[in-house]
Amino acid sequence: DPHETSHHIHEFVEHGLMHHLFEIAGILFFLLGAMTIVELIDAHQGFSVITDRISTTSKIKLLWVICLLTFFMSAALDNLTTSIVMISVIRKLIDSKETRWLFGGFIIIAANAGGAWSPIGDVTTTMLWNNGQLPETGVIVVNLIIPSLVALIVPLVIASFFVKGEVKRPEKVEALEGHGHGDVQVTKFEKTFVFFFGLAGLLFVPVFKTLTHLPPYTGMMLSLGLLWMVTEIMHGRKSSELKRNLSVISVLQKVDTASVLFFLGILMAVAA
Repeated sequence: DPHETSHHIHEFVEHGLMHHLFEIAGILFFLLGAMTIVELIDAHQGFSVITDRISTTSKIKLLWVICLLTFFMSAALDNLTTSIVMISVIRKLIDSKETRWLFGGFIIIAANAGGAWSPIGDVTTTMLWNNGQLPETGVIVVNLIIPSLVALIVPLVIASFFVKGEVKRPEKVEALEGHGHGDVQVTKFEKTFVFFFGLAGLLFVPVFKTLTHLPPYTGMMLSLGLLWMVTEIMHGRKSSELKRNLSVISVLQKVDTASVLFFLGILMAVAA
């Protein structure tokens, strides 16, 4: 019966759409949550905790430092989150766009390599680990840390022959233009606190997933909610002028929503 067949096809398509949209929406909400947390840390100038400790201006030294940082950070955080965090860091350290592209590429390599040797380094491995489908944690780390390091160090060694020169740091122009965070007074305690609380929130996501078996975006949203609450309390007594640039609401405007919707298009096309 043709009517019956078309009904079945319709149901099949609808079911497929719902299934994929649910998965993709999970990824997008995860991304939005992570990006908002990172932007919030940035609004509080939290990345200065890292950038103030990196003093080298030699391009190749900086590349090694950034990549090793990313490698070990990615073992604890999700690859995507680590990449978002580290790219925010290099925006503070490197002025030239082309150099940032190079560093961005290496950050992706380092994040992928670092995510491979740890059971919580990636959403997929975390899922397998939860279901008891991976060997003991010790076995994974011991067997995979050397190949993972090789995957990072080989490109770095090759790059060492080609990458020359110094890095120029971006000047802090935001204060002059007036639309940046220049007019925002953040104490050293607030910077450090938001940085570590935000990082703890990102680290909490795989833990939450392990404990509850809920999708990763739920943990990310919970972390964002907690961070939102804490920052609102922290700035509660300040004038609305000062508060405006430090609240999650204003930070949400800075999140790159266009990229997130671009992901929606790509992932939907792949699913189709």
